[in-house]
Amino acid sequence: MAPGIPMESPICLIENKPDGTLVVEEEAMHILLNIRQPVVVVAIVGLYRTGKSYLMNRLAGKRTGFCLGATVQGQTKGIWMWCLPHPRRPNHTLVLLDTEGLGDVQKGNTQNDSWIFALAILLSSTLVYNSMGTIDHVALENLHYVTELTKKIQTKSSERCQEENNSAEFVRFFPAFIWAVRDFTLQLKMDGKPVTEDEYLESALKLQKGNMEQMQKCNVPRSCIREFFPSRKCFTFDRPANKRKLHRLEELEEEDLELDFLEPVNDFCEHVWNTSRPKTVPGGRVVSGAMLANLAKNYVEAINSGQVPCLENAVQALAEIENAAAVREAISCYEELMGKRLKLPTETVEELLGVHAECEREATLVFMTCAFGDCIEKFQTDLVCNLQEKKKEFCGRNEQESFNRCHAVLTDLSQELEDEIAKGIYSVPGGYQRFSEKRREIEEKYRLVPGKGIQAEKALEEFLKSKKSVAESILQMDMTLSNKEKEIEAERARTEEAQLQQQLLKQEQDRLTQMVEDQKRTHEEQIQLLQEKMETEKEALREETERMVQHKLKEQAQLLEEGFAQKAGEMQNEIQRLQEENRTSKLSVVMSALEKMLESVLSLTNQGLQYYAFSRLARAPNSPKQPSKSKAPKQSKK
Repeated sequence: MAPGIPMESPICLIENKPDGTLVVEEEAMHILLNIRQPVVVVAIVGLYRTGKSYLMNRLAGKRTGFCLGATVQGQTKGIWMWCLPHPRRPNHTLVLLDTEGLGDVQKGNTQNDSWIFALAILLSSTLVYNSMGTIDHVALENLHYVTELTKKIQTKSSERCQEENNSAEFVRFFPAFIWAVRDFTLQLKMDGKPVTEDEYLESALKLQKGNMEQMQKCNVPRSCIREFFPSRKCFTFDRPANKRKLHRLEELEEEDLELDFLEPVNDFCEHVWNTSRPKTVPGGRVVSGAMLANLAKNYVEAINSGQVPCLENAVQALAEIENAAAVREAISCYEELMGKRLKLPTETVEELLGVHAECEREATLVFMTCAFGDCIEKFQTDLVCNLQEKKKEFCGRNEQESFNRCHAVLTDLSQELEDEIAKGIYSVPGGYQRFSEKRREIEEKYRLVPGKGIQAEKALEEFLKSKKSVAESILQMDMTLSNKEKEIEAERARTEEAQLQQQLLKQEQDRLTQMVEDQKRTHEEQIQLLQEKMETEKEALREETERMVQHKLKEQAQLLEEGFAQKAGEMQNEIQRLQEENRTSKLSVVMSALEKMLESVLSLTNQGLQYYAFSRLARAPNSPKQPSKSKAPKQSKK
């Protein structure tokens, strides 16, 4: 759990108001949003006054926490949450959800119970159903909420896919199921032979033969549990203590509890701690506390608006939130890495692009680790655009740093020249030669200075250009040179200037080529990374679908064994559809769409680079404020 947010006791996650409105509490949202670790979410549901809260306190490793009551009045209202460090999984948070008791006679809105039950299923990775006595016809009837799930929850968003809202699709979202039978006093035997608790549960879930409406009705909850929850477990618990002690159960020490209660409670806790998996969404994406908060908010908003919560839409909305956050995190990572690794100014463009490539790869991996869902390519394109802009900013800073450095060096080296020009030292016969020698001396010393960066030649060109009018004035005043010699010197100066311009043009062309090559590298690497990501998600989805196929095949075989050949035959279509899903993939379509988007982005970037490169030939980076240029010296009277 995020440091600085300790939870000494549970708090309300979803308040159930008297008018039936559900409200996600801000304090709980704040806590969840700060949990970036994977969460293992265990929710408990069941009739009111059946001891649900006590079991959750035991899972928390506490005697007190969730409110226990000793009267016939239900205590927990809405859904309460307790976030704790997971006792078995390092760097995971255990989120315990205690729900309002179902069937409370004091509640006027029975539909509200169905929503509490549905939310417990949608938010958890392990669901504990708590009941009293035995698993009999009455106990199964009390679990009628499970038969309403297809009316309360929709798996697909489009009308075309409504017929796919079947049990296989629900299984992608639904948690593991544990039936906790409290105050169980029977012997675990059938036909005179001992049976395990799991065998007892499976026996109770066998479909009853007969065509009577009543018989078919009692089979509905059995079928729903078998179809919706392929992972099932059962625990039976004796009474924890005698009746006189029950009202102060949370005060009792271990030695005060019945051994027949204490042992299964410990087994139950160990099972949940060791086997409950982190909460996931379809495709195997592990959910963090922040993602759980957004799921809860999305589901509650849908319920309050009168809509049926759509699981596909909820996951899509979650993916949008998480992928946008992944882009921001990746950009932040890039900026931090560039700030640490890039020393400005660089001597070459290759040096900067090399550091950029490393940081871009690491930032993209950060994005790929966090991003998921069908909309990855859209956000990856956004990331590429942002990283290209950041690279452009670093290139600009690099050039400016280099130019500033070079300007400072030239200012220092030319200070003596400036002073001599001001004093008229070169405004005498032979002055032009002395001026030219001094200028060459400055240029030679300048080239020996290390660490000038990529604007060394451009800064030198600007410096020489700033002395051009002074040089021409000195040349014209030099009486020792004939007009012909002056023309030769002027032509030499123009030739040197043109050569320097040509050199600068070649440098800019080389830099542009390097930038375009870097864009191609980005394009290829981004395509490769997305392909690997999509292949990983595709494999996770394939494995998930294969597990559902195996569950269906097992259920089909059990139906045949129980004599329900027609139901087994109806299941075949669903099995074939799942198998077909595993043989097809939209990966190629997604990759083609991304490649086109990236090519469009990089084409525009390349055009911008070309315009930027050639327009820069006409101007230098922003120069620091320079002192007034040397004025043309007046002719000496000497």
